[in-house]
Amino acid sequence: MDAVDALRGVAMLWMTVFHFCFDLSHFGYWPQNFLSDPFWTLQRVMIVSLFLTCAGLGQALASAQGLGWQRFRRRWLQVVLAALLVTGGSMLMFPRSFIYFGVLHGMAVMLLIARFSAPAGRWLWPLGLVALLLPTAGAWALGGPLQGWAELFDSRALNWLGLITRKPFTEDYVPVLPWLGVMWCGMAAGQWLLGRSPAWLARPVPAALRWLPALGRHSLSYYLLHQPVMIGALMAFGALTGR
Repeated sequence: MDAVDALRGVAMLWMTVFHFCFDLSHFGYWPQNFLSDPFWTLQRVMIVSLFLTCAGLGQALASAQGLGWQRFRRRWLQVVLAALLVTGGSMLMFPRSFIYFGVLHGMAVMLLIARFSAPAGRWLWPLGLVALLLPTAGAWALGGPLQGWAELFDSRALNWLGLITRKPFTEDYVPVLPWLGVMWCGMAAGQWLLGRSPAWLARPVPAALRWLPALGRHSLSYYLLHQPVMIGALMAFGALTGR
């Protein structure tokens, strides 16, 4: 539905602005602290949350419309391939902090879980809450009674779960927990809206914003292309200006 696609388009635009600011900082045009400045860290959390909420809404719609496994599998394989491309590209640009479990990697795992858990219905709300709280409980346990397991859960082999005591050194990190909770809540909200207020999801987008749903529908392609284009443009600008 256009409303969900438009919301996803908003997330993509917000992400583009965020990434462009990051690129400006990376190339020394506008130095910023993206690791610890709350202005930037909060924006990242909100962008990823909006993106995963839209993914949850999309899964609710797909389930209600009876979309089969063949279409899901095709889309899921596209996400997996895109995640591998992101890993490969980040290895070239950030060899010491390449992306091995970023937003697309997390999406690939979470979409599978969401697909199988769609019949849970209203139970998705408490499941989402538990998923949101588990990392905090896990950090406490691994820092106390289960501290002998901390090194294993902090390693690359398991830190994709999100039960960690320290954040890994990587350019993008979107573990299954707590972010699966956001997707579950998005799916629960989608199912609730379909049952109570389906007209909200079917609401037409104003004519001036008709391009937003189109952007949302092509979000994966846009995600893969926007950074190479912006980085290439900044590199070209640097070469032309001698910076």
